[in-house]
Amino acid sequence: MAAQMAPEGAFRPMRPGDVAAVAAIEARAYPFPWTPGLFHDCLTAGYSAWVLEAADGGLAAYAILAVGAGEAHLLNLCVDPGRQGRGLGRRLLRRMLELARWQGVGRLFLEVRPSNPVAIALYRSEGFVEIGRRPRYYPARDGREDAIVMARELAVRP
Repeated sequence: MAAQMAPEGAFRPMRPGDVAAVAAIEARAYPFPWTPGLFHDCLTAGYSAWVLEAADGGLAAYAILAVGAGEAHLLNLCVDPGRQGRGLGRRLLRRMLELARWQGVGRLFLEVRPSNPVAIALYRSEGFVEIGRRPRYYPARDGREDAIVMARELAVRP
C-alpha cells in the first residue's frame, strides 16, 4: 500500500529500520514500554504495523494490529508525547479500523489502562465499548493495574 499523504505526514508500513525510533517514542510515552525486541517480533509475525511519518521526516505515531479468524486486536497505538493533542491518535486509530475492515474483520478488540482517561475517551468516541476487565494485566508503579477490554463491531467491506 502506498503512503497516505496528509498535512501532518504520511501513513506507511513500519519497517525494521523504524524499530529504534518507535521504541524511543514508546519509552517517552510509557513508564513500562515495549522492548525493541517486541516490535521486531510483531514485524516478523506479519502483524499490520504502521507508522505516521511526520512532515518533518520524524515518526509521529505508530500502531500494531493483529488479525486472525475474522477478528483483530489493536496491540499498540501510540503518539509521540511531543506531538499529542493534534488529533494524530484519532487519525491513526481510524486508519487501523480501515485496515481491519479491508481484511474482513468483524470486530476489533483492545486493552487500555484505567489510568489513561485520554485514550479511553478516544476509543469511546470512536465507538468502542467496554466488554470486560483483565485483572492485574499491566505492570504499574505500585504493583499491577487492570486492563479495560474494549471492542467495536465493524461493518465489513463487501
